[in-house]
Amino acid sequence: MTISFITELPVLSILIFLPAIAVLFVPFLPSNHAVRWFTFSILMIDFLIATLLLVSFDNSTAQMQFVESRSWVPSLGISYKLGIDGVSVLFLFLTALLGWICVLASWNAIAKRLKEFMACLLAIQSLMLGVFCALDLFLFYVFWEAMLVPMYLIIGIWGGNNRIYAAFKFFLYTLAGSLLFLVGILVLYFEGGRTFDILALMDISYELNLQKWVFVSFLIAFAVKVPMVPMHTWLPDAHVQAPTAGSIILAGVLLKMGAYGFIRFSLPILPDASHYFAELMQILSAVAIVYGGLLALAQKDIKKLIAYSSISHMGFITLGLFTFTSNGITGAVLQMFNHGITTGALFLFIGLVYERTHSRDIPAYGGMIKAMPLYGIFLSIFLLASMAVPGTNGFVGEILVLSGTFGVNNWAASAGVLGALIAAAYLLGLYRQMLLGPIRIPGAAKVWDLNKRELCCALPLLIFVFWFGLYPKPFLNILRPTLTNLLEQTLGAGL
Repeated sequence: MTISFITELPVLSILIFLPAIAVLFVPFLPSNHAVRWFTFSILMIDFLIATLLLVSFDNSTAQMQFVESRSWVPSLGISYKLGIDGVSVLFLFLTALLGWICVLASWNAIAKRLKEFMACLLAIQSLMLGVFCALDLFLFYVFWEAMLVPMYLIIGIWGGNNRIYAAFKFFLYTLAGSLLFLVGILVLYFEGGRTFDILALMDISYELNLQKWVFVSFLIAFAVKVPMVPMHTWLPDAHVQAPTAGSIILAGVLLKMGAYGFIRFSLPILPDASHYFAELMQILSAVAIVYGGLLALAQKDIKKLIAYSSISHMGFITLGLFTFTSNGITGAVLQMFNHGITTGALFLFIGLVYERTHSRDIPAYGGMIKAMPLYGIFLSIFLLASMAVPGTNGFVGEILVLSGTFGVNNWAASAGVLGALIAAAYLLGLYRQMLLGPIRIPGAAKVWDLNKRELCCALPLLIFVFWFGLYPKPFLNILRPTLTNLLEQTLGAGL
């Protein structure tokens, strides 16, 4: 039930622009210590606001809630319009949760240009939150496109030895996709009565050929962001070179925005084209699941292994979305959230051990559970969650996607099962090589276990691994009206 005073405030604007306003104060802070605590405090306030939105969200309706609307450029039909439904409120919460975790993860890891780094974290947080709230296509595009700048800086300035190459590759891939996205937006604008209002565009019926062309332009943009094979090659380079916080943001939030684009635009606005291209999307998703898993199986660099595993896991999400079944779409959205939790946690734990050993070479590790028992326990749980073991969050989404796919495309579903088996192989292999056996890294026996700051990062993620795995009902209740409405728009069916 909605808390009354929340509806009287421009709460979404506060949530979005609080980090952006905070950027202006960062240069005037007196010390690095003050910068860290200021950034953490701002993003923790944002997290509390996002939590309040989630708790006060009315799950009995599919209507947009906490709507704010102001005329922006009336001559062009552009408005400042915000609102959230059951899908976007969940990802506002995930984004806000990972925001303050990124600050803690960077507490000691980032030493040079700390003010600039924290300013980039605040800026990208603001822009990501704006993407999930925007109900005007022009406003959405502004947030979507502007995210490239702080992410480019995070990789290009604070990344590894090949950071410039990885940053340029990330920027060029995503910019190219975004330009095609803009073309599709303009087509909808002119064909839809010169409006950018997303809800109004959902009520317009476009002829099939136009839908096909717009779907393809959107597909390329969203496929780069997901990323889908064959537009995935920027991701491993970006992950390997990015600092820990950058990898958490990439895996936890940015990859989800491609899938969110399918949910917000392709399925409800272009339903006929979505059905027309459904088989192609299922095939591409199945290829991503198996191909990404095989690439992960061949890796010796920890970050590359998790990066390629993300391609495989995101394949389950796009597969579920284009089954047009209740289980498939519900599982896809749950898997979007769950992947943000588990893969964000894995990149966090890779970063923590890298700070201690300065190595990402999997064969160089061994026996880390003896040197860092608490670290080993947490990492084991997150690996099991990524493996979709029953009782963890990964299982719920994955089993729903597979159950929704069987009967629609048995070959794609079979590829999903094969991908799950491959995931078990490379994740168990990672567990064995890193945590078991003799200690191989010189001095590894003397490394310290998780400290209080690192536990504060890990515990919330651990809670959601088991909460979603054992009792996902509260989150399903939030999603159900929105996804029922989505299915009615695309298929005429309900959950």
